[in-house]
Order: sequence, then C-alpha cells, then structure tokens
Amino acid sequence: MHKRILVRLDRLNVVGAPEQMNLPGFDFHVLKGFVPVRYTVHVNGPWCITFEFDAGDALRVDYEQYH
Repeated sequence: MHKRILVRLDRLNVVGAPEQMNLPGFDFHVLKGFVPVRYTVHVNGPWCITFEFDAGDALRVDYEQYH
C-alpha cells in the first residue's frame, strides 16, 4: 500500500482544490456529517486518506478506516 499512499499524498500536495483529487481509482468523495467538510480518497480495502481543505491547502490529513 506504500506506493498507493504516496501517489495520493503527492497529488494532494499539488492540488489547489479538493475536487482535483477526483481521479480514476481514487474514489474521491465528501464525507457526510463533518464540519468543517472532510474529503476522502480510497487507498485499498477499507483504508482511505481523509482530509480537510482550506485556502488551497490540505489540512488534518489522516490514513484511516472510517467505515
């Protein structure tokens, strides 16, 4: 999973808006019920990278099973 995580984190480092994480295989979507809004991209199985976005920067980035 190491390579898959690094690909997603590298992309997260260069995007200017969360929607730019909407790439094939990433399964990008908004997590419901969070304020501020949290987003997720799929890594493998139940594992995802979740994050918030503010002023063009990803914040509070986590690698977790959120289901």
